[in-house]
Amino acid sequence: MRTRVARLYGAHDLRVEEQEVSRPGPGEVLLRMAAGGICGSDLHYYHDGGFGPVRVREPIISGHEASGRVFEAGEGVDLAPGTLVAVSPSQPCGTCEYCQRGLPVHCLDMHFIGSAMRLPHEQGMFRDLFTVPARQAHAFPPGVTEGEAACAEPLAVCLHAVAQAQELLGDLAGLRVMVTGAGPIGLLVLAALRHAGADGVIVTDLTDAALERARAMGAATTINVATDATALEPLQKDKGQIDLIFDCSAAGPALRTAFAAIRPRGVIVQVGVTGDITIPLNALVGKEVTWRGSQRFHDEFALAVSLIGSRAIDLRPIISHSLPLERAREAFDLASDRSIACKVQLTFAHEEQPQ
Repeated sequence: MRTRVARLYGAHDLRVEEQEVSRPGPGEVLLRMAAGGICGSDLHYYHDGGFGPVRVREPIISGHEASGRVFEAGEGVDLAPGTLVAVSPSQPCGTCEYCQRGLPVHCLDMHFIGSAMRLPHEQGMFRDLFTVPARQAHAFPPGVTEGEAACAEPLAVCLHAVAQAQELLGDLAGLRVMVTGAGPIGLLVLAALRHAGADGVIVTDLTDAALERARAMGAATTINVATDATALEPLQKDKGQIDLIFDCSAAGPALRTAFAAIRPRGVIVQVGVTGDITIPLNALVGKEVTWRGSQRFHDEFALAVSLIGSRAIDLRPIISHSLPLERAREAFDLASDRSIACKVQLTFAHEEQPQ
């Protein structure tokens, strides 16, 4: 049985090819993939051949945020054909030092679908058919769209980021909160903050289109820093006015703004990633700021599925485009244009059935 895949060979060298797909063994499930979101790391692989120390060193099938429908269940799997699931790409070992300490997100032997961190690379989910351990398939109730289901992974990332802030600050209600960068991750951080009880959230970005989506997702105030940078000045008064900032842009100017606006002993949660940048070290020390990084997720994936399934968080406003797999290159180029695109998803063929 064969399936189409979107395989990246190097920067801007993305090809739709065919390969064999395995049947499900015990504890596995064969999925007909439904929708797959193009993530910022996928774009770094596509444009730059990687990000930071993570480089594409061999051909890799992209995609780590995806939904699918059950085609065939292996022995011992209780998932009915047609069930819509989201696939958690995270596979911690469960036995290393950090897993034993309750920190599986820092697993020393982590396998993560669609990641170039390891060699051989972990192949991803941009394909028509995919066999995966059933424990990684989280089912949705009826009524959830395939596109929404594919957003479980990025929402889990953002729920984990908000949990970092809650660990440091406790209840977020009543705090002055700002999100820098209104791309998909920034908007999902906003949604997670609203769910956690934060109100009056300020969102900044460089484009009006992104800020319009932020307002649709519940932002109280939006600031276009490209056209109205002076609007940030009141937030920097008296050593800073903001209690909690999530930097989702990983851009040098945004980070400098964050350190200028954060109050003394405030918290900045770093969600966006990039290569090396200049750190506002004097502000970090002088204001005694807590700067906490946040990556990936663990228990938050099941929580994301639950929140999407109940529509406690409605993700539909962030899905801007859906293109079929055969237009993968076009989809990646579109996802790179933030003036018109937010979350771009690939969709997959449904004709082939397992024999």
